Amino acid sequence: MIRTEVSIAGVSLKNPVITASGTFGSGAEFSEFYSLDELGGVVTKGVANVPWPGNPVPRITETSSGMLNAIGLQNPGIDVFIDRDIPFLKKYDTKIIVNVCGRTEEDYCEVVRRLKDQDMDMLEINVSCPNVKEGGIAFGQDPRALQHITERVKKEASLPVIMKLSPNVTDIAEMARAAEAGGADAVSLINTLTGMKIDIYRRTFALANRTGGLSGPAIKPVAVRMVYQASHAVKIPVIGMGGITCAEDAIEFMMAGASAVAVGTANFMNPYAAPEIVRGICEFMESQGIRDINEIIGAAG
Repeated sequence: MIRTEVSIAGVSLKNPVITASGTFGSGAEFSEFYSLDELGGVVTKGVANVPWPGNPVPRITETSSGMLNAIGLQNPGIDVFIDRDIPFLKKYDTKIIVNVCGRTEEDYCEVVRRLKDQDMDMLEINVSCPNVKEGGIAFGQDPRALQHITERVKKEASLPVIMKLSPNVTDIAEMARAAEAGGADAVSLINTLTGMKIDIYRRTFALANRTGGLSGPAIKPVAVRMVYQASHAVKIPVIGMGGITCAEDAIEFMMAGASAVAVGTANFMNPYAAPEIVRGICEFMESQGIRDINEIIGAAG
């Protein structure tokens, strides 16, 4: 019998595979393909204090080894999320991790306060959002701003707090340490890398926003490197993501130091990606004589 259970900030996940925010909605569409019970956890789409319309279209385009998106965190807001999405997710035996977004520190804190009485498991704070009071630079690109918003959220939160780090920084280890210093219970990384695509026949940008977030297999080597650096910089758990499409990818992240992994863009290519990765990890463990998945975490040294 193999053991696939992992612990993130005191929360036990039946297996280390969760979904990446923004790629899974709140699971309703994917529940038509398989039971969400198969997953360690579901990370919801970003939730804001008020509805966000998102960016103008076109806002998604393919690349040779991934995709660019400039959705702009479109979401119906906290009221709809509480009334519709949480009751749906509670039907399943999986952990509920709510991704929170905002444009000011108070936006984040308002959402966190509204979620205090809800039956969930963890919060994931998307600090890649632009800080409108500081000239638009993302919270996650300034270590002082990151530490401060982490401290603010922690004061309001009744659940473990995961800070989702931006890779668009010079030193990811410094950002991980800033989140830890602010009281984060875990960090997740990486969010998308900033990219651009130009339609040479139309002589204009493929995205109305000009730039977008690059995700998919193209970013995996960068993500593995950053997960390795972050896991060696902090004592809190690290959740790894960025281009995971198969069990081998997930295991690579875990050997780099991730305690759990999030599957994102792969869900668009293959709606069964996440449960297939769960099964693939189990098959790998059995073939290698590994009884406890925690033996894999950080195995690369």
